[in-house]
Amino acid sequence: MRRRRASILLETAMWVPILVALLFGTVELGRVSYTYYTLHKTLNTIARLIGTQQGVNFCDDSDANIESVKEFALNGGNDDGATPIITGLEASQIDIRIERQNTDTDSLDECDCSDIGCDLASGGRAPDFIVVSLPDGFPLRLSFPGLTLDPIILRPQVRVPYGGT
Repeated sequence: MRRRRASILLETAMWVPILVALLFGTVELGRVSYTYYTLHKTLNTIARLIGTQQGVNFCDDSDANIESVKEFALNGGNDDGATPIITGLEASQIDIRIERQNTDTDSLDECDCSDIGCDLASGGRAPDFIVVSLPDGFPLRLSFPGLTLDPIILRPQVRVPYGGT
C-alpha cells in the first residue's frame, strides 16, 4: 500500500509541471493568435476605409484622411481620450503603400508619386491596390513563469483593391 502511494506521488510530481507548461503554452498560443487576428483586422479596416475615401492623397505622408482613418482604426473612434484597441500599436508603425498592375510583367509594382504614376493631385491615375502593413512588425512579449523569452514579431499585411476616386 505504501509503495503504491509513493509511486502515485512520484508520478504526480512528474506530470504536474508538464501539465502546467501545457496550460500556459495553450494560453499564450491563444493570446498570440488573438493579437495577430486583431492586428490583421485593424489593418484591413484601415485599407478598406482608405480605399473608399474621396480625395485621398497617397503621395502626402501627412494627408488628413489617412491620419484620421488610422486613428479611427487604432482607437475605435476619433476621440483623443479613446482607449487603443491594441496596446502599443501606434499610427507611425503602419505603412500604407499603393500598387498598380504592371501589364508587361503581369506583376504588382509599387506606384510612384508622379503625374504618370499614382499622384492624383498631379493628374496621375488611381492605384489598383492599397497595401497596409507593419514593416517593422509588432513585438509581442510572451509571459511564461520562470522564463525570459524574446518577443515574437508579428508582421500582418493586407492588400485590398482601390475603389475611391
